[in-house]
Amino acid sequence: MSGHDGGMSGRDSVQIPDDRDFGAFRAECESERGWSLTYSKGGVGVWVQLLEPERALHKIKCRMECRDVPAETLYDVLHDIEYRKKWDTNVIETFDIGRLTANSDVGYYAWRCPKPLKNRDVVTLRSWLPMGSDYIIMNYSVKHPKYPPRKDMVRAVSIQTGYLIEGTGAKSCTITYLAQVDPKGSLPKWVVNKSSQFLAPKAMKKMYKACLKYPEWKQKHDPHFKPWLFPEQSRLPALALSELSLQHADSLENIDESSLAESKEDRGEGSDEDSLT
Repeated sequence: MSGHDGGMSGRDSVQIPDDRDFGAFRAECESERGWSLTYSKGGVGVWVQLLEPERALHKIKCRMECRDVPAETLYDVLHDIEYRKKWDTNVIETFDIGRLTANSDVGYYAWRCPKPLKNRDVVTLRSWLPMGSDYIIMNYSVKHPKYPPRKDMVRAVSIQTGYLIEGTGAKSCTITYLAQVDPKGSLPKWVVNKSSQFLAPKAMKKMYKACLKYPEWKQKHDPHFKPWLFPEQSRLPALALSELSLQHADSLENIDESSLAESKEDRGEGSDEDSLT
């Protein structure tokens, strides 16, 4: 995640991102160079940067204007793992593994991919930084000895994924989602197109709707419990960096799904698959 190497890949051990990493992530969220706009409608924009077209390794960036949603509400929604299980219809399983510092932890997330692709999962080190009315949450993949790749999932690799939330008023904000994920496998072209044209915008809109409903939901569900704001509330076991190691993409098995056709029942607007990354 460092600006000097365009990602954590230049490092040889697991490290918690520092101010320079957060600054580099923000700069990439705001940068326009090298990005192609693939979708722009209803306050949502999607840009793509193809890195290796033949392997479907790409970066995707989505930006959405959120009216009637304060920046701090969006920040809470992205952190609140119990609420995510309610609104994120992609999620198969998600849980926190352990706490590293007051503003970093390690977590597991498994999600549904468009049929007939295999589902994916990741283990990531996540860190966050509040900056007044702006916030950054970002993650990258790590290895944890207790959570090796599973037989029923393809272990994907988050090279760098995260959110930049920028407050634009007392009750409005803009969110930028930036993802560089190696899905571990040759994906068919339709998946890349579908993720930028359909899945990513749909996921952003679903997140927006979840934000509108969050204050009411949170009132009824442990309203004062927000360990991302109050680290002393954390119930997670402490983790040491030494327990983790870097997850190199090339050490995981690649699967070839490039010839798979999109399943018929999954083509329509009614699809519940929201996101690849």
